[in-house]
Amino acid sequence: MSHEEFPTDRPAVVTCGLPYANGDLHIGHLRTYVGGDVYARALRTLGQETAFVSGSDMHGTPVAVNAEEAGVSPETFALEWHETYAETFPKFGVEFDNYGHTHDTTNVELTSEIVRTLDENGHVYEKEIMVAYDPAEEQSLPDRYVEGTCPYCGERARGDECDEGCGRHLEPGEIEDPQSTITGNPAEYREQTHKFFRVSAFQDYLAEFIDRLEGTANAKNQPREWIEGELRDWCITRDMDWGIDYPDGEEPSDESDLVLYVWVDAPIEYAASTKQYSERVGADVFDWEEAWKGSADESGGEVVHVIGRDIIQHHTVFWPAMLRGADYVEPRAVMASGFITLNGQGFSTSRNRAVWADEYLDEGFHPDLLRYYLATNGGFQQDVDFSWERFRERVNNELVGTVGNFAYRALLFAHREFDGTPDADLSTEVRERIEDAIDEFTAAVNDYSVRAAGDAAVSLASFGNEYIQQNEPWNLVDEDPERAAQVLRDCVQVAKAVSVLFAPVAPGTADRLWSQVGGEGSVHDVTVDAALEPPAPDFGEPDELYEKIPAERVEELNAKLEARVAEAERDEEGDADADDDAETDTTLEPVEADRIGFEEFQDLDMRVGEILEAEGIEGADDLARLVVDIGVEERQIVAGIKQLHDLDSLPGTRVVVLANLESAELFGVESNGMVLAAGEEADLLTTLADADPGERVR
Repeated sequence: MSHEEFPTDRPAVVTCGLPYANGDLHIGHLRTYVGGDVYARALRTLGQETAFVSGSDMHGTPVAVNAEEAGVSPETFALEWHETYAETFPKFGVEFDNYGHTHDTTNVELTSEIVRTLDENGHVYEKEIMVAYDPAEEQSLPDRYVEGTCPYCGERARGDECDEGCGRHLEPGEIEDPQSTITGNPAEYREQTHKFFRVSAFQDYLAEFIDRLEGTANAKNQPREWIEGELRDWCITRDMDWGIDYPDGEEPSDESDLVLYVWVDAPIEYAASTKQYSERVGADVFDWEEAWKGSADESGGEVVHVIGRDIIQHHTVFWPAMLRGADYVEPRAVMASGFITLNGQGFSTSRNRAVWADEYLDEGFHPDLLRYYLATNGGFQQDVDFSWERFRERVNNELVGTVGNFAYRALLFAHREFDGTPDADLSTEVRERIEDAIDEFTAAVNDYSVRAAGDAAVSLASFGNEYIQQNEPWNLVDEDPERAAQVLRDCVQVAKAVSVLFAPVAPGTADRLWSQVGGEGSVHDVTVDAALEPPAPDFGEPDELYEKIPAERVEELNAKLEARVAEAERDEEGDADADDDAETDTTLEPVEADRIGFEEFQDLDMRVGEILEAEGIEGADDLARLVVDIGVEERQIVAGIKQLHDLDSLPGTRVVVLANLESAELFGVESNGMVLAAGEEADLLTTLADADPGERVR
């Protein structure tokens, strides 16, 4: 692994978090997989050797529980969903180089090998622990077969995670007031021997690792609380039948009483899937060992994990410790996405409040439209809301009105007047603008921003629209044909560059645009250099890339959604404990019923401020000390953003400050004002343009 700018001369592996093989995919799930696909394609566009891999998570109690309810074996149940996912992802342009699953032979063997190595290196030990037991069923209760109270925050929690409260990973025996999910009866704790991984021995290593980890700010900052606190060892076995047997000997034992915890074998599938890819294409095309197995001189590949933010801890604490202990390469970066809400509310499978993946396609929408919305509607780590109204607005204004409008009008006019690309040199102005777009695209990839990568192409298309409108080549054809040729030559080049830079986000329509400018082969086989290569001298009449979505279509889609939710709510009437998706079971807070008058609002003195300094407050887990320039003076402000932002990157950021808030002292530091932020991730409120520090927010 290196920390050089992409592209590097080392092989890269981009992975996506493994979906549990236990239910239909909706567009909330797709955000991570689209983001991973966009990033992998963008790396290749830069010329980076890249493998894009993932697989289905076949093991664990969620699968076992649902299989039991369905009356089939866990393997049969999980394989059906695995096959569904393998068919669904390509329909949205999510094209893994290899999509495996955790129950296949490659992963079972590699998992056993890695666990044996950890054991042989002294990183695994046995320990007697208390585990939940259902006396009525006379069986142990691993993971989600038990529920109870979180010992840290007091919220209702599953056996392995406080999913409704503090989000902490829970070890067997920790949950209070345990209850069997099988019978609903109180459970009891009994002593049992389990295997533990010495995570605590890697605390110093993890502290250094998290400092050099790249990716989104939440993935880099959220784990610090665990790493810098009391890092406890990790129970890596469970007493159940479904999973990979703990490898006691040279080979996995068929008589083992324990299986590996799902979070041991699940991330190993990343390496196993890469290995399967190498075996299929040959090590001369992609060598999985070169990518995954490092050494003391930090050789190895560039591993980038693209995940949901609910599994940050697993990918930044447990997983890198396992890799270190087994002499594998540590991740270079972790990109953790925010969640998606639907019309301001959480997705709910029980109430059928979701836009399902198959449903989206059945409505006749091109997958590129959704890819664009998911990739560019907010920063990757931010929560975003999906609505059919907003979807229509972005498609009509940005894809149809900007990208599609420019490409069609420029290429159609060039075809009609010159049968293709006019015989003229590319102007310096346009060459420099395309070079700027390539630089923006390259910076976006190195900043791990799929949004900025998409924006680079759309911004270039917007420039093209302005350029053709300002120069009016339709008037120049008769008045100044040489100038007309020059303008259209520039426009065709811009269209070609847009096709190259937009290909990671909109692979289908970008490839069509590439063909329309006479590009040979596929746009996905070229790199950014192609953006400035001369277009083909001849090309045919183009067609329009996108179509507007009429307002009545939104009304139809909303009516369908409302009817479906109402029907589901009628079906579950009386069941107040319906089990929503753990991923998105929270809804937005309702708007306050009590309103304030305009005069009261005027009493709030909100100013634009520029952060000059940012540092953590010693002894405080969440608090940071900021020095903010609010124009008339500099203010010291304490903000609860220490774990949520990269403090070193904040100086120079424009924010909104409530300037006339009473001063307060927090952890011995005086705070004079409040920096405004949104949501649990403390998304700092900024200005669209460059408003000067001190300007009032009205």
